Amino acid sequence: MQRLGSVIRVRPEKFDEYKQFHQAVWPEVLATLKACHIRNYSIFHREGWLFSYFEYHGKDYEADCARIAADPATQRWWALNKPCQDPLPTRGEGEWWAEMEELFHQN
Repeated sequence: MQRLGSVIRVRPEKFDEYKQFHQAVWPEVLATLKACHIRNYSIFHREGWLFSYFEYHGKDYEADCARIAADPATQRWWALNKPCQDPLPTRGEGEWWAEMEELFHQN
């Protein structure tokens, strides 16, 4: 199992909209995440920052990410949410949410 964290800003004028979207995530988007071995997915907010955490339980993370990205419902979901987000200019090549390095974990 691999733990992943990432960060992005939320546009202040779009926060309420973003929060509302995530109170009712589309079932087909959730099903795709589950089929691609994503578990324990959470998004936290503080002072304009969004922090996401999830666990990957598969064997080929890149292939599963490509499968998620190819899903039509997920593409529509991302298009709906993208205007609410303000990515970090220092994010890596190909990233929307900036991936974070895990420094500590305790079970």
